[in-house]
Amino acid sequence: MRLPEAAQPGFLLSVSECGLLRALQQAADALPLHCRATMRVPRLFPWPPIWRLRLFMGWRRNGHKPALKVCGARGFGVFQRRDFCVTPTSAQEVMLTCERYAVQRLPFAEVSEQDLAFFERVLPGRVSTDPHELKAVNIDWLKMVRGCSKVLLKPKTTSEVSQILRYCNERNLAVSPQGGNTGMVGGSVPVFDEIVLSTALMNQVLSFNAISGTLVCQAGCVLEQLSQYVEERDFIMPLDLGAKGSCHIGGNVATNAGGLRLLRYGSLRGTVLGLEVVLADGLVLDCLTSLRKDNTGYDLKQLFMGSEGTLGIITAVSILCSQKPKVVNVAFLGCPGFSEVLQTFSTCKGMLGEILSAFEFMDDRCMQLVESHLRLSSPIKENPFYVLIETSGSDARHDEEKLTNFLERVMDSGLVTDGTVATDNTKIKMLWALRERITEALSCDGYVYKYDISLPVEKLYDLVLDIRSRLGESAKSVVGYGHLGEPRAAKSGDWPLPQTSRPLCGLFRC
Repeated sequence: MRLPEAAQPGFLLSVSECGLLRALQQAADALPLHCRATMRVPRLFPWPPIWRLRLFMGWRRNGHKPALKVCGARGFGVFQRRDFCVTPTSAQEVMLTCERYAVQRLPFAEVSEQDLAFFERVLPGRVSTDPHELKAVNIDWLKMVRGCSKVLLKPKTTSEVSQILRYCNERNLAVSPQGGNTGMVGGSVPVFDEIVLSTALMNQVLSFNAISGTLVCQAGCVLEQLSQYVEERDFIMPLDLGAKGSCHIGGNVATNAGGLRLLRYGSLRGTVLGLEVVLADGLVLDCLTSLRKDNTGYDLKQLFMGSEGTLGIITAVSILCSQKPKVVNVAFLGCPGFSEVLQTFSTCKGMLGEILSAFEFMDDRCMQLVESHLRLSSPIKENPFYVLIETSGSDARHDEEKLTNFLERVMDSGLVTDGTVATDNTKIKMLWALRERITEALSCDGYVYKYDISLPVEKLYDLVLDIRSRLGESAKSVVGYGHLGEPRAAKSGDWPLPQTSRPLCGLFRC
């Protein structure tokens, strides 16, 4: 355990607080190692009140470099990737999907030795029947559903995918395409014994145009790696997700993922310029244009965006990247109610305008979950709701002035009761971790049920309240969080709900 030092940039501590920090640090270092690992030190004093946010803005006006004011013993954990975490369900075997639900296997053929021999000729050394390796691709990330596939194929090229699908079509073999397996609704894993076709090895960047910002890559490229690739060239991916460390760009497109940057850069339907897709009979559909404007004929790529692999397997993507912003600020604020969250959102759009890149909200139960399960800490005092606002632009002075004016407005009007601001990249990631790791915290709380629906934004939290009222103590947690414009609600419990109740508690987007 390591407590923040008093002289560390970004901390506002008095002389007495510094002495307390040193005393606590010395006491913690004197503990046996097994005690340090489990010890939870109480907060040194309440998280920065609103006067510290006002002081921050005063420092800006006086020419001081801004810093994030975070105080406390528990550190942040920065989200890296979606991995399986220890949950109440991990101690037992995940029930087979075909046993949990009343579904019947369609009359597809079963994989034979001759089939395996063919796959091995096409994919030498990349055909797996290892039960341990297959276990990971048979279970979804939430550990809610499990297939029983016995074959995993790992092609590297579009030609190999085409040969596989052509053969499977002729043999009447079922195929389940899979990317990073980070989905929340079980769509990335087989239901029965389908062949799993993974795009994990299709991870090459094919080209990048530094003038237009057009990136062409294979479908198995991990989103975070693509982000690093284009950022090194002074560009930014139009898509950002909490699962960026594991999810594949092909899966993002196939599910038409929205993500954290939807507010600024729009949906994938506008930023994806072209696709290469292999149809079920092995036919390759080449729509991999890199032109932003193409008025010739039908826009066939739109059929495959959101199709989730039902019409074909996306093997390559052409996507438009924007110039990387030179200045990024993140504000983490507390609001007394959901109506204040909505009013803050409206004020934010009006005052921040073109520099607004993200507006996220989460309720107090979300914060409790990330604190209790992931050992993260809120940088502000307890509030019924929290909002995370990100701005990005090219002029630091201009952006800071607009953000300062906005913060003064929402504080003076009572829409915001507490807050903190970060400009340093490390501290920005710390604040984003509170929002991005909510799903991970939920999965540590029990079974999680999530669904996407469409609702007017002002009605979103009414749904959360209605579900809480209806389920009562049957659900451990019913929470609301997400990007306004695409917000979400989620429910967790320590037991599986009957199928008839499942649509009532899930992940909802508007």
